[in-house]
Amino acid sequence: MGIIESKGGFGMRGFVIRWLLSAVALAVTAWIIKGIEIHGIFSLLIATLVLGILNAIIRPILILLTLPINILTLGLFTFVVNAIMLLITASVVEGFEIHGFWSAFVGAIFLSIISTILTYIVSDSGKFEIIVVKK
Repeated sequence: MGIIESKGGFGMRGFVIRWLLSAVALAVTAWIIKGIEIHGIFSLLIATLVLGILNAIIRPILILLTLPINILTLGLFTFVVNAIMLLITASVVEGFEIHGFWSAFVGAIFLSIISTILTYIVSDSGKFEIIVVKK
């Protein structure tokens, strides 16, 4: 087992595949939502990377701090936190623009849906795995 690969996963390959899937999800979201703009593939890839880092470090802290309101809204406040992550990413990455909170909010919802669908269809190995349940 090499340094890059972990015990039960695909290591660096899985990371790159998930990163590219997230980039596709972000690109589709920007294409659907008028208030989100991405200027170039480099900006897309950097924005995806920054968003992933923010979601790994800052998002859990925000979720914990907003836990009472999140419980009261039955988890729907999580979309507000996700919108904040998108707005922070847009403020850091040049070439990635979000015009207003509501664009970020709707974008966060679409991004979650698209990411979930793509993650369900494509495995860490990069293979398309559509699971059909037969009755």
